[in-house]
Amino acid sequence: LVYFAPAMALLFLMYAVTLGARTLLAERREGTLARMLAAPVTPSQVLSGKVAGIFLGGFIQLSALIILTTLMYRLNWGNPLGVALLVVAAALAATGWGLLIASAATNAGQIGSLGMALTLIFGILGGSFVPMQGASPVLDWLSRITPNRWALDGFAGLAEGGGLAAVAAPVAALLSMAVILFAVAALLFRRRQGAMLIG
Repeated sequence: LVYFAPAMALLFLMYAVTLGARTLLAERREGTLARMLAAPVTPSQVLSGKVAGIFLGGFIQLSALIILTTLMYRLNWGNPLGVALLVVAAALAATGWGLLIASAATNAGQIGSLGMALTLIFGILGGSFVPMQGASPVLDWLSRITPNRWALDGFAGLAEGGGLAAVAAPVAALLSMAVILFAVAALLFRRRQGAMLIG
């Protein structure tokens, strides 16, 4: 349970944020984004609000799973501050992947398909289904592009009694991933701003 509780929580986190990102294109199709942009706000403010909503959805889901497993199964997740930092960093990195998918897709259906595929691939590569200890160097390298792998490393370090030092590298990697993904998604959104936000 110490391994698979965070593993499954991270798998569902990826699924949740890709579904959240799907609302960007769904709202464009339904015309609600155009109505929001008619208000005295900028496209960046509208997009920031959507991103915050996607992040909060993932953050709350991951936090709820941690609280429930603590209360129901008396699972010790380790240093509370370390857990909080990992939850925030993992939710940000997962949100980044969701936004990247949303910025690359042309319709909400594509986001659902790509999101499910990415969730499963990241689950396999990142160790959400089977621990990756002893994996080949290629698989080990590929696993490092997933938020699952970095967050699982952090949660494992905390479960073994590590303090904040145990999550320093995973949190730094997840935050770096989030920054890169947000920047790439913003560039793609900007290029397609007329079609995506203004419709």
